Amino acid sequence: MATFTSKSHTHAPSPFSTPASTSLFRRLTWEGTVPLEIHIDAKELPANSDRGLESYYIQAPRVSYLPLLIPEIKRFLTDLVFDDAGNMGVREADWWFEGDDGHPIKWHWPIGLLYDCHTVSLLASSSSQSIPLRMTLHLASPPVDKLLLSPSPEACKQSFMGQLKEADFLRWGNTKRVTGLRKAEQDGIWEGIKDHNFENYWRIASKICPTATPSSHSQGASSPSPQHPPAQSSLQPRSPPNDLPGVADSAYNVRSVPVRIYLPDGPVLQDLIAPTGEEGRPMVLGTFLASHLPLLFPGDKPPLAHVIVQGVLCPMQAEIPWLGACLAGADGWVNVCVGLGMKD
Repeated sequence: MATFTSKSHTHAPSPFSTPASTSLFRRLTWEGTVPLEIHIDAKELPANSDRGLESYYIQAPRVSYLPLLIPEIKRFLTDLVFDDAGNMGVREADWWFEGDDGHPIKWHWPIGLLYDCHTVSLLASSSSQSIPLRMTLHLASPPVDKLLLSPSPEACKQSFMGQLKEADFLRWGNTKRVTGLRKAEQDGIWEGIKDHNFENYWRIASKICPTATPSSHSQGASSPSPQHPPAQSSLQPRSPPNDLPGVADSAYNVRSVPVRIYLPDGPVLQDLIAPTGEEGRPMVLGTFLASHLPLLFPGDKPPLAHVIVQGVLCPMQAEIPWLGACLAGADGWVNVCVGLGMKD
């Protein structure tokens, strides 16, 4: 697992806060992959299938989605498992994924998020750097009462665009940056994810994503200590200043940062979080978590849990707006996965 040390904004701008570094960290996130072990349900294999090849292993891109892997899995099944008759008898529309817990996997979540949610607690007690995410691929009888939509690439695209627009609204107070794109550009963002082509994705996504350039208010202030949570009002969104030239697209000047907290075997928490506090200092991860999960992240004691963002073990001093600019997912969301216990 990777770790990083965040840079506090002092009087000199951090080298990690330039437009070039934003693109660099975005690319590093984009190029991340996770190991998957996909077991084919033997009871659903057609007759005359090669049952000695029931599992498929893949190093999948973090930014991709399970429905986008189906064509590659089907080629594996067609070439090595199914005979001609079996290949004709299966319908991709009936395929669905199930986790080890017996529940359908949330196919509309990015693969990297699925992996982090599954392994974040395991990593606290394991030295392994590559724990495969195991799942079962069913070829029939999808639980339509539990699946929101059929896990098709088109449904996945619609879900992704919805998340992109929601993140855009939280940042700027409207969705004009996304809806203002031409249809070809909106399709191009998804095609970049589908083809795992960062250049094609970032050529368009850079028009709507914030930069890590600090505002003049945050450059002169050091990050607050996470041991002393601010008043609740400082976590509320605010209107971005419009009188500062060159910083209108900064993550430090958005209304709020799109953040979700994923608890182990628990609910997903979402709240409005301003990029800076009342004194204009950047909001840091420790302060944010202490205000929302005080039992796990007590302000006056060492934390009882650790945090993973994009497979990275995050320090409590990491600045929320920097995470929003550099470690957000392709859909614009910062996914904070909480694991119990401290990771060395």
